[in-house]
Amino acid sequence: MTGQYIVFEAIGEAALKPFDVPNPGPGEVLLEMQYSVISAGTERANLLNLPNTSGGFPYRPGYCGIARVVAIGDGVDSVSVGHRVLADFCGHRSHALQKADDLTVVGDDIESLDAAFVVIAAMGLQGVRKLKLELGESAMVIGLGLLGVFATQLARIDGAIPVIVSDFDPARRALALDLGADHAFSPDDADLAERIRDLTDGEGPDAIVEVTGAAEALQDALKYVARQGRISLLGCTRVSDAPIDFYQYVHKPGVSLIGAHTFVRPKVDSYPGYWTARDDHRALLALIAAGRLKVRPIISEIVSPETAPAVYTRLAEEKHPPLGIVFDWSQMR
Repeated sequence: MTGQYIVFEAIGEAALKPFDVPNPGPGEVLLEMQYSVISAGTERANLLNLPNTSGGFPYRPGYCGIARVVAIGDGVDSVSVGHRVLADFCGHRSHALQKADDLTVVGDDIESLDAAFVVIAAMGLQGVRKLKLELGESAMVIGLGLLGVFATQLARIDGAIPVIVSDFDPARRALALDLGADHAFSPDDADLAERIRDLTDGEGPDAIVEVTGAAEALQDALKYVARQGRISLLGCTRVSDAPIDFYQYVHKPGVSLIGAHTFVRPKVDSYPGYWTARDDHRALLALIAAGRLKVRPIISEIVSPETAPAVYTRLAEEKHPPLGIVFDWSQMR
């Protein structure tokens, strides 16, 4: 059987290529992809070979989606053929082999298109978790890509009030307000630091999720945050091109900077602030099933993988590309 996968072959060049679909070995399952979701920030950075990326080609993007089990290897009893599971770091591809013990089964109460976003939503969730928000604390999310939009919803679910967001794109600000943010600003709004303090009793946000990965945005976050506040660094800073006075903005006010890369997780047992990926996945599936976490408003396009070269050209060139782009792999069958 021949499958298809998306690959970056050189800077700015994406292609859809064929491969021979393998059979699962002992402890493995073969997945047939239903949907995979583009992570715009990460994938654009790798497409353009920015600093602090993999640094080489070919590069196979994609880490978030949902698939159906179509074959199982010897010794597999945790999942069965027909189960829908999260496609966690499988790539944008029609079929993938995965270890059965690593899979999270998706229940019948959740539609595949919603579940397809869970892996990337879990990245936003752990960025919020690591702040250890308490009910009634104020929070801010800087940057409203996919991770930021999920972090905004999750900060509200976690009991933060007010929830403040900032992004240059007015459409993304409007979406965040629709999804539960209390106030939304552009980073270039006049007197923004003062306006944020006015909304937080003169103190600044107790907790900030920085999701742009821009060093200048971290500068801003340090100006906004409350004394002894916390900032989680959820966005991947590719270029450290803005100076930071650590004495004035970190050491003297007692601010905590928290690295929030999704791989900084326990592998087995969750504990406060640090949950395993699987436990976060289950929590998010429950929130989606209960209607508390919204996915559909985030989706901007559902496209065939055959359009990948054009999709990634737009991703590289547009200042504000569509927020939630989903590859529908059923269109390849």
